[in-house]
Amino acid sequence: MITYEELLDVFWSSHTPVSRSVSRQYGSVIFYHDEKQQRVAEASKARRENDTGRKLATEIVPYTEFWRAEDYHQKYRLRGVNDLMSEFGAEFPDVRSFVDSTATARANGYVGGNGTLQQVRETVDQLGLSEAGQEKLLGIAQRRLD
Repeated sequence: MITYEELLDVFWSSHTPVSRSVSRQYGSVIFYHDEKQQRVAEASKARRENDTGRKLATEIVPYTEFWRAEDYHQKYRLRGVNDLMSEFGAEFPDVRSFVDSTATARANGYVGGNGTLQQVRETVDQLGLSEAGQEKLLGIAQRRLD
C-alpha cells in the first residue's frame, strides 16, 4: 500500500505530459475520490509545472468509473520479455488470471524500472518463476534500477 501522494510521485516520474493527447483514451489524467485528494493532486501538478517551467496538459477530474485496458495493454513491459512471458503464461493461462496476478504486476513493474533493486531481490523468489526466470528478472532489474 502506498499513499495518494506517493502514487502521484510515481505518476509524475513516469511522464511529463506537455501536450494534449489526440485521443481521450491516451490522455493524461489524475483521478481523485474526495476534496482532499483533489487539493493534493492540484498542488502536485502546480509543483510539477513550477519544476519544469511548462504548462502541463494533465487533467484532474473526479473518479466515476474504472475501465480495464485492452488485453494487449495489460502488463505491457512484461510482455516484451519472452522468457518471463513463457513462464507466466504457463502459470496463468487465461488473460484474466494473468492480468489480476500480483506476481505479474510486480514483475511488470520491475521490468519497467520501478521499485528498488532491494525490493526485487527480496521478492523475486515469491513470483513463481524458475531459477532461470528469477535470474532473468534480476538481470533486467539491475540494468534498469542501478
